[in-house]
Amino acid sequence: MMSRRALVLPLAAFLVVFFVVPLAWLLSLAAREAEVPRALPRTLAVLQGWQAPQALPGTVWKAFAGDLVAAREAGTLADAARRLNYEVNGVRSTLMRAARAVSGAAPDQALDAAFFEAVDPALASPAFFAAVERARGPLSAYYLLASVDLSRDEQGQIERAPESNRIYVDVLMRTLVISASVTLLCLVMGFPVALLLTQVQQRTADWLMVLVLLPFWTSLLVRTAAWVVVLQKEGMVNKLLLSLGVISEPLTMIYNRTGVLVAMTHVLLPFMILPLYSVLKAIPPQYMRAAASLGAPPATRFVRVFLPMAAPGVAAGCLMVFILALGYYITPALVGGGSDQMLSYFVATYTTDTGNWGLAAALGLLMLVTTLVLYTAAHRLSGGRVMATG
Repeated sequence: MMSRRALVLPLAAFLVVFFVVPLAWLLSLAAREAEVPRALPRTLAVLQGWQAPQALPGTVWKAFAGDLVAAREAGTLADAARRLNYEVNGVRSTLMRAARAVSGAAPDQALDAAFFEAVDPALASPAFFAAVERARGPLSAYYLLASVDLSRDEQGQIERAPESNRIYVDVLMRTLVISASVTLLCLVMGFPVALLLTQVQQRTADWLMVLVLLPFWTSLLVRTAAWVVVLQKEGMVNKLLLSLGVISEPLTMIYNRTGVLVAMTHVLLPFMILPLYSVLKAIPPQYMRAAASLGAPPATRFVRVFLPMAAPGVAAGCLMVFILALGYYITPALVGGGSDQMLSYFVATYTTDTGNWGLAAALGLLMLVTTLVLYTAAHRLSGGRVMATG
């Protein structure tokens, strides 16, 4: 027994080091606050216990000026300015300008509220220092709240984000709708194929299975780019429909929801067929013959005998396709429009383009929690058959 367990140790260690640890580190960024405490430690020390709308402590200006100079020299001010800019719009450039102004101030010049107000009135406002206080760390719910369109007011109370910033709940709902639509399309198209594989001779089934697995042998990027060519207004589909007289002018099937559904269904269809085939093949044909001998018509035999036994395969295939669709990025990004981008698009954008790792981690955590909740619900509704089939 110990030798068998020892064989699994290299794989377990690999998963922990290269999957669990990086994933945990990334998700932890959703709740960590490091930029502002690292750049403005003396300011945060003076603000300890302060809350808006109380008057700002008189010593905060000297501490703030000293932090700006030190953070600018240490190279930590830019990160703190970017973090505060998420809450106080436009303060990023203002902080950099204030740091230069403090560094160039005369020795006898008073670095007080009037000085910073002359640089920018936002730096002398309680709203700015309330944002600094909320980012004191080491933990904060700012990114987690932002991922569900919530924020905190100056008193620290949770409220809905401004209407112009409420996008992530809509994006999550759009992601769920697209994933559910793709899952339904895959089920409608995949079930007959899986059923056919169980009814034909083995040699024919082997060739059909090759066709099912063929998309796996082609790059995802190539397949998606091919759909861009096929679905465009001058593409094969529009030319065929025009030649048949079905339409009088080309249809718009790319850079919209139609293109996303078609391309994602093509990519994910094998993940529906394979679990269905494994379950349907194991259903004894004697049950259907017994139902027929008892006088049940074909529709009744299919609904009351065949479908209940096929339910584990349906549940496993739907769950697999749905979860994979939730995290899709390349296909919607290439064939979808601006209103068809899914949650993974924003995770990638915040990670690679804007460098907002905290919000990217929060959105990733939101996607992970949604997946776990849906999997748990499907597992319970199926009576444990989803896990058993998988």
